Amino acid sequence: MSASSAPSHGQRPSTSALAPAVHPWWQAAPLAAVFVVFFLVPLALVLMVSFWDFNEYELLPGFTWRNYFSIFEGCTQLTDNGDLCVSLSTYLSTLKFTLITWAVTLVLGFALAYFLAFHVRSPGMQTLLFVLCTVPFWTSNVIRMISWVPLLGRNGLVNQVLLGLGIVDTPLEWLLFSQFSVVLAFIHLYTMFMIVPIFNSMMRIDRSLLEAASDAGATAWQTLWNVIIPLSKTGMLIGSIFVITIVMGDFVTVGVMGGQQIASVGKLIQVQTSYLQFPLAAANAVMLLAVVLMIIWGLTRIVDIRKEL
Repeated sequence: MSASSAPSHGQRPSTSALAPAVHPWWQAAPLAAVFVVFFLVPLALVLMVSFWDFNEYELLPGFTWRNYFSIFEGCTQLTDNGDLCVSLSTYLSTLKFTLITWAVTLVLGFALAYFLAFHVRSPGMQTLLFVLCTVPFWTSNVIRMISWVPLLGRNGLVNQVLLGLGIVDTPLEWLLFSQFSVVLAFIHLYTMFMIVPIFNSMMRIDRSLLEAASDAGATAWQTLWNVIIPLSKTGMLIGSIFVITIVMGDFVTVGVMGGQQIASVGKLIQVQTSYLQFPLAAANAVMLLAVVLMIIWGLTRIVDIRKEL
């Protein structure tokens, strides 16, 4: 054997010589298995059940379009009162709650994240204020919703103040158990889901870009519009996806803050499952998922999250 081919004294063989390289898909296999078991399999079961039939006593495995047809039964024409059918009205009501909540949480989340990222200089103070924003999440959603009742009720604090100041003559009935209270609770519960990703995106912005914009003569608004907002689009998109997906499927908030009088798709599905109409509830769940996916697809057309990340 030549001296050149012999390993030098004390040299360790390479790792690749001791063991073959692990194929990348083997590394991804555990996470893929979790994704399949806890996401794809339940989703496939819901889709399968949505095509089953049912009666008052049992589920009837098979294949039928009855559940999907019954969702929009009678929706080809207006009712006698000139209204849309119940299903379309429910879906539109859910979309209305979602759009209003998304718009308000986006503005609030962006403003708070902007303040924390660019106006609070001390990292310790940033951390303290950020933790304060998370304080409401230290308790149950239901408790946070119920906390609005003493404020917004007919004899609540808000009505008492308005009456005491002479602004109104009678208590305002629409403050509680109404669409207003539902949207208010949504904003209270889910604004944090918008703050966190936007704040994370803003903290990654190179501060030299802001200095360059200032040196070029840009005003604060021009810097905000041309530098900060474009570089925060990823956080805004992620926060939007969080808020939209949660609000679209929420039924607890609608039930508690709406006094069981406000309709939403999530509430409709919950009622159907309580009456053991699982195939019909599954069909509504599939339709709701399709609507949410279309909204997310539309958002990702505006911002390519893969490039931004």
